[in-house]
Amino acid sequence: MLRWLFPLFLTSLFTAHGAAPTVTESTWHGFRRIDFTFEGHPAVLVFPPHAAPGKPWVWRAEWFGDAHAPQASLALVARGWHLAYLQASDLYGAPVAMKLFDAFHRRLTSEYGLSPKVVLEGVSRGGLYAFNFAADYPEHVAALYLDAPALDIRSWPGPKSPLWPECLRCYGLTPAEAATAKVSPLDRIEPVARAGIPIIGVSGDADETVSYPANLGRLAELYRAAGGTIQVIIKPGGKHHPHSLTDPTPIVDFILKAAGRPRDKGLGTK
Repeated sequence: MLRWLFPLFLTSLFTAHGAAPTVTESTWHGFRRIDFTFEGHPAVLVFPPHAAPGKPWVWRAEWFGDAHAPQASLALVARGWHLAYLQASDLYGAPVAMKLFDAFHRRLTSEYGLSPKVVLEGVSRGGLYAFNFAADYPEHVAALYLDAPALDIRSWPGPKSPLWPECLRCYGLTPAEAATAKVSPLDRIEPVARAGIPIIGVSGDADETVSYPANLGRLAELYRAAGGTIQVIIKPGGKHHPHSLTDPTPIVDFILKAAGRPRDKGLGTK
């Protein structure tokens, strides 16, 4: 009974904080899901049937849903992990987005008791968010899973993209300043490597949207040179889509090991 009264508690709680009062309850692949608004942005929290000890969680930094390769996320939820998402699509991992992410992290850890350390999934442009959050708040990050990630704003969206002016506005940069500004993940290796945050990356080597050599490939070189641990899975001939792996076992096993959790052989989706 208390479980189903919880959404009413959330409604009053969010109203008290000045957020939208509506909390929508549903299911996603058989798991309990709530949708709500956090500081004007759509947010999702998916609950496992039984939370693993310490309430570990994975945070999808961008692109939530069935169309965006949730295989690894679903496998983790089946193992007792919570799954969170906050939509900040047009902020490009800029400082304003990181302040929003920090507030969201505080909300979920304080009100739901989720682990202080989260695993971030950076899919496509989500790489900018996931890595920059780890650089700003390394004490809050257990590991990074980067999938065809954008890791340098000069590569993606890049000066030739119609998104470039919007990206520059988010960072408060002029085109000239952007040429040398140290704001992208590839410019911010040191704090993440120093914190010992392990990274797993997945990418197609023929990605036509986010260049593998200029992004994940370059990160692997720099991160290893800085003493960091990174495992890269390359999909020969792979394009930007589809993301993830058909069998997410290598990704999930890496995450579980990084978070100090037991692993299962042949782990798949629910």
